[in-house]
Formats: sequence, structure tokens, C-alpha cells
Amino acid sequence: MTDKPVAELSFEEAMAALEQVVGQLERGDVALEASISLYQRGADLKAHCEAKLKSAEEKVDLIRAAEGRAIGTTPVEGM
Repeated sequence: MTDKPVAELSFEEAMAALEQVVGQLERGDVALEASISLYQRGADLKAHCEAKLKSAEEKVDLIRAAEGRAIGTTPVEGM
């Protein structure tokens, strides 16, 4: 796992780090104090990934709007 600050991670790096954190916590072979730290890092990584995804969605919406195309999500048939 990298010690790089969460804010400096790319989406892909953050997802990989989050998968590592989840794996360690699921195995249950981490001491309580380390588990708490891992859980906090996981929460930070999750928030970072969500922010990166939101930013990407906003950029796509801007591109679509500039092209005169509808923005937002389209409901799936039957939902």
C-alpha cells in the first residue's frame, strides 16, 4: 500500500488502494488499532473516488451540452 496522500492519487490508484484496504479488513488479521486506521483510510479513499467520478460525470455533461445533446442519465426501460 502506498503512503501517498489520498488527494494526490489518481482514480485508479485510489481504487487499487481501497481494494487492498478492504482485503486486509476482510481477512481480519489486522490488530484493532491498525483496523481503525485502515477503516479511516478506506473511508477517505472512497470519498476521493466518488469525487473523481462526479468530476468526470460533470465533464461529460459539459461536453454533451456543448454538442447540443441531452445531459444527465437516461432511465432504463422498465425501471
